[in-house]
Amino acid sequence: MEKVIRLATDKGVVVFTKSSCCLCYAVNILFRELGVNPVVHEIDKDPEGKEMEKALTRLGCPAPVPAVFIGGTLVGSTNEVMSLHLSGSLTKMLKPYRSLS
Repeated sequence: MEKVIRLATDKGVVVFTKSSCCLCYAVNILFRELGVNPVVHEIDKDPEGKEMEKALTRLGCPAPVPAVFIGGTLVGSTNEVMSLHLSGSLTKMLKPYRSLS
C-alpha cells in the first residue's frame, strides 16, 4: 500500500492501469484531450503489481484499474471519472495540472 500511496501523490494526475485495459486507454485519452498528461503506472508490468492491485481496492477504488488520483486524492475508476466529466467538474479539478502547450 505504501508504494501505491507514494506513486499516487508524486504528481498531480496519476492513473494506475493495465496495458490490456481498454477503459484505461479511454481515460488516458480523455485526460490528454483535456490538456493533461497524466503519469501512468501499468501495474501488470510492475513486479509488485498484484500487491498494488490489492492496495488500490483497499484504498476504495471500485475497480482496481483504471484508478485515478488527482492532487493525491483518489477520484475513482472509469465511472467516477466519466460522471465528473459529464457534470463539468473534471475540467475544474484538472485546471491546475493542464499543460501550457
